[in-house]
Amino acid sequence: MNRTASGVLAISTALVALASTAVAQEHIPGKVEIAWNRYYDHAEITAHMTAIAKAYPEICRLEQIGQSLQGRPMYVAIVSSPGTGADTSKPGMWIDGNVHGNEIQAAEAVLYSLWYLTKAYGHNEDLTELLDNYSFYFLPSQNPDGRQYWFDNPNTPSSSRSNQRPVDSDRDGLVDEDPPDDLDGDGHITTMWKQVPDGRWRRNRDDPRIFERVGPDEKGDWMRLGSEGIDNDGDGRINEDGPGGDDMNRNWPTDWHPTYVQSGAGPFPFSHPETKAIGEFILAHPNIAAGQSYHNSGGMILSGPGASYLTSHYPASDRRIYDEIANIGEDILPYYRNMIIYDDLYTVHGGFVNWLAEGLAILSFTNELWTAGKYFQRDVRPNQERTWLWRDRLAFGQLFTPYTEYDHPKYGPIIIGGPNKWSSRNTPTFMLEEECHRNFAFTMFHADQMPLLEFDRFEVRRLDDAQDTGLWAVTVQIRNTKPIPTRLAIAQQKRIGTNDLLICEPQGDTTLVTAGRVTGGGGRFGRFGGGAGREWFSKQMTPVTHEPGRIQVADGIPSRGWRIYRFIVRGPEGGTILLRYEAERAKNIETTIELRQTETLAP
Repeated sequence: MNRTASGVLAISTALVALASTAVAQEHIPGKVEIAWNRYYDHAEITAHMTAIAKAYPEICRLEQIGQSLQGRPMYVAIVSSPGTGADTSKPGMWIDGNVHGNEIQAAEAVLYSLWYLTKAYGHNEDLTELLDNYSFYFLPSQNPDGRQYWFDNPNTPSSSRSNQRPVDSDRDGLVDEDPPDDLDGDGHITTMWKQVPDGRWRRNRDDPRIFERVGPDEKGDWMRLGSEGIDNDGDGRINEDGPGGDDMNRNWPTDWHPTYVQSGAGPFPFSHPETKAIGEFILAHPNIAAGQSYHNSGGMILSGPGASYLTSHYPASDRRIYDEIANIGEDILPYYRNMIIYDDLYTVHGGFVNWLAEGLAILSFTNELWTAGKYFQRDVRPNQERTWLWRDRLAFGQLFTPYTEYDHPKYGPIIIGGPNKWSSRNTPTFMLEEECHRNFAFTMFHADQMPLLEFDRFEVRRLDDAQDTGLWAVTVQIRNTKPIPTRLAIAQQKRIGTNDLLICEPQGDTTLVTAGRVTGGGGRFGRFGGGAGREWFSKQMTPVTHEPGRIQVADGIPSRGWRIYRFIVRGPEGGTILLRYEAERAKNIETTIELRQTETLAP
């Protein structure tokens, strides 16, 4: 081999080694292999969750919280690092999806989040730190019966939204007796059309798969008859009493309205075994500080309120945090928009994230997964025909049933066909992993905004000359390094949950005389502790008149902020006090302070 060939080989070998190193650095190995270019039914999702819990028993366990109306088990995956305390001792995040049965990729997004977070622990520094600080509760599908019905039966992209509780939709004394019918046997519910002399539609001359609505002064030759089906109950109507239902995203207690106000609400809040089981679990975990629910579609990062008259439930300080998180989410999720439910979408009474946010003071979002902009890789609003047609080109005809003739008992000769149940709403399988990963990244960013407390600094100052049992002023600053406060403003206003507590326990011969929050001093930002300023040196204190050793902190520790407290204690030099800060939605912290004069800090 000549010198030139030898040099080329050496360079090539070095480049291969460099490329291998880069791949090794980016790839996070996993113990469970899951393909993310396909969808899974309820049993398969449960099997994947079981495999993940078995592979990572040190950080993940499954808890069956109940079962669906049709008996399908509902498992929550509890993910937490036991080395930093029990899951309930840390702020928790609830993550779920698929409350509507047809919104299938929502469950995949939750499953992907569970899979990625567990495999990344110990391998990725950011996610490891996140899991050390916080706990996570994953429920892939709120509506396993509706999801399974969508997979197992002919549907449209939008049907099987409800649960599977039999309901007399047409009030004829029978339930679910007139569902859509798969007349052409293609496994989907498509559209029926009839050729007529004065129709409002015509077929596109270049692509007869497309029906176009004619203008007001034009005549077409086709009539749209709706979803395929027949009049099963003989009442003159078609498909008016299908399987199911109740809309389980209308069955939660906050602002619940009965069905005559909002259809699908169910008999009463928590009337379904699924919503009841979820509600009981969440209420039993008051450490949950953040919530994420996945739906489809439209590319939205939604937050409440669900109705205009509930805007007061989102005080300005809380709204700023919602917008801060969602605005960054718009960068993480291209073509998604930060939106308000009632204002930018429609009014929702008794919605799930509204219950979390307005009823439990949990900062929560609904992400509507997938948007047409992803098809075109640019911000466009194409019409429906253009969207499914473009998508079908990438699916090579799998999203469309060719029109076939059918002799309908009511309409006579018609044709049936068109876009099938896979033609819209759900994410195309070849883009599913990216959709799941981006939403996982947004949700982990949201989780990382949950409270994280520390004792930022302290000062001990002697108040008299007594040597044995002198008076001491102990000043401490407690800081929250994250944007979400330990108690949202709505929690303070509506008295939701329990107040935070700052507890002082004198040790040995030391006794507590009085205590309170330090106030005044101008509130100017200073050099120490990130900005307590002159407040630290203020002599003003709002004393606690009862139980000074248990200070109630109704407003919590604020967003990226602090609270300063002073304890007047009597005891010998070298005595100690134990300080502990307890919060429902922050990990408790404690420290022991010795009664020994410290150097006074300058502003």
